Amino acid sequence: MSIFPKISLRLEVERYLKEGFMNKEVVSALGKQEAERRFETLLNHLSHPPSFTTVRVNTHLASVQHVKNLLLDELRKQFNGLSVPILQHPDLQDVLLIPIIGPRRNIKKQQCEAVVGAQCGNAVLRGAHVYVPGIVSASKFMKAGDVISVYSDIKGKCKKGAKEFDGTKVFLGNGISELSRKEIFNGLPELKGIGIRMTEPIYLSPSFDNVLPNYLFLQNLPSAVVTHVLDPQPGEKILDLCAAPGGKTTHIAALMRDQGEVIALDKISNKVEKIKQNALLLGLNSIKAFCFDGTKALKLDMVKDAEGKPPFLRESFDRILLDAPCSGMGQRPNMACSWTLKEVTSYQPLQRKLFTVEPQIGGEGMMGAGLSSEQLKQLQRFDPSVVPVRDTDIASLGDARIEDMIWLANRDCIGFFIAKFIKCKST
Repeated sequence: MSIFPKISLRLEVERYLKEGFMNKEVVSALGKQEAERRFETLLNHLSHPPSFTTVRVNTHLASVQHVKNLLLDELRKQFNGLSVPILQHPDLQDVLLIPIIGPRRNIKKQQCEAVVGAQCGNAVLRGAHVYVPGIVSASKFMKAGDVISVYSDIKGKCKKGAKEFDGTKVFLGNGISELSRKEIFNGLPELKGIGIRMTEPIYLSPSFDNVLPNYLFLQNLPSAVVTHVLDPQPGEKILDLCAAPGGKTTHIAALMRDQGEVIALDKISNKVEKIKQNALLLGLNSIKAFCFDGTKALKLDMVKDAEGKPPFLRESFDRILLDAPCSGMGQRPNMACSWTLKEVTSYQPLQRKLFTVEPQIGGEGMMGAGLSSEQLKQLQRFDPSVVPVRDTDIASLGDARIEDMIWLANRDCIGFFIAKFIKCKST
């Protein structure tokens, strides 16, 4: 059952998205009323977290079962002995699923309050504590050690340093303040640690802050599906065009058993450093990361390879992964997006410029792109609205069948789509 309002969007953006969603093919197949209902359901689901937290095991360094046992011990510590199941995905053997418990409706709200930004609030709903930079407002007499009710300012209206806020806010749960109000807002920019440690979040989800960092990578389910669809093989040379922060890059290298070469490109230098850090952390040596614009990765007038560095000659790679930059609106939970229509549509030209299936986990592609029914079946679309928002508690997990939980995890995830192209012949 929904407990949050639908995602907050600018009116021009919501109208634009609705127009694209309710295209002629969709309305013809479903009827206008059902198409409108599905669009509203989608907006509602985006503001709620998925039913499962998904992590990928770094199989290069350890077996899935070994890591699963370590993670079970960690979750017992985090949840004070509460036994939460960990499921291994039957089709994605290196993926583990942890049910998210909630919403928990019996949490008592406190008089002392703190308000956090929308992005910080989204992170809290996925298991994070509140870090100091995310705190926008705190009650006048808040001290370290106080029990605090935490709220998300989903419309970005709260002024930094305010002592109270009566605007639109969403309750996220309770926590214990690590710092006083004065310490939080004393103007020192270097304060970056935990400001409020969440003890009663409305959604109980594990924190993965420095948890088994060599063995686990926090990754949404569709993102983990992508690399399995790519199906990299040991000894191949593979290009990841827009690679940061390196989740799929490191997944490619792990599936190749670190045998071969993975070239990772990103045009922002600090993001490239993050790719290198993740590769080092996961013990993967086959990855080479370069700060380079992916739209210029192909050099048509070159006749000689640039010694393994970009740009590259035609047909230099066995496989290419393109996770093109996008608005990220399919992320969950996502209670608010303040982007203008110009910002939302700015990615389309770049995505087109960057273009010069098993396992089938997701559903068919969305109607309206002019594709045949057979072509739609070759796409994978992860639609958060296909299952209702539901409550999950420990008692229900005890009675649930594993296959039912896997079915739910495959559907109640972020919004995403995957398309695989296979080159038939050289041109």
